[in-house]
Amino acid sequence: MQNDTSRLNLAVFGHESAHPAQVAQAFSGRIFENATSEIDCAIFVLNPNTGIDAETIAIWQSLDEFLIPRIVVVNDLEKDAGDFDDAVMLANRILDQVATPFLVLHDEDGSPRALISLADMNIIDYSIVPPTKKPSEPEHETLVQEFRDEYLELVTSMGEGAFAAGVLFPAIPLWIEKGIGVDIVKHYLLELEKQLPSRG
Repeated sequence: MQNDTSRLNLAVFGHESAHPAQVAQAFSGRIFENATSEIDCAIFVLNPNTGIDAETIAIWQSLDEFLIPRIVVVNDLEKDAGDFDDAVMLANRILDQVATPFLVLHDEDGSPRALISLADMNIIDYSIVPPTKKPSEPEHETLVQEFRDEYLELVTSMGEGAFAAGVLFPAIPLWIEKGIGVDIVKHYLLELEKQLPSRG
């Protein structure tokens, strides 16, 4: 099967504890050692249990001058201590203000089961194959309303095309084995791929 994002020069960065090689394989990217203007998009992989290492921080800062589009993915959410919200707060403090278009909904055992979109309040349930989209319940809406207000304010203030311009950084929960977040990351990459000049 041909990957929709194969035309992108996709760089993946992150400490080995966050499994960047697995993420690179899932999205047809490559592990890069340094920042370069040749990169079309960079994925930064965070493990909420181990934090962000100094090398990753330095690479993020060096990409600022190139205005490279960046996605933060938060891995290892299946672990007991893995928490998406904690990772987002850490990224906001150490990297840059990130946007959270989706939040994690958990199963009764505490493991991630679904994502709720803060844009339209729909839920993507990954416990069903293929994942299904359904409207959220009123209690979900109440639970995430504050986060939704913050997200919509950030997106509105940045303006349309801010992700592709390298000034809005979506943070996506990711559990590759369960498919959680994979479709969302691919959507962002496809958005960039469509803007590339044709390479005939």
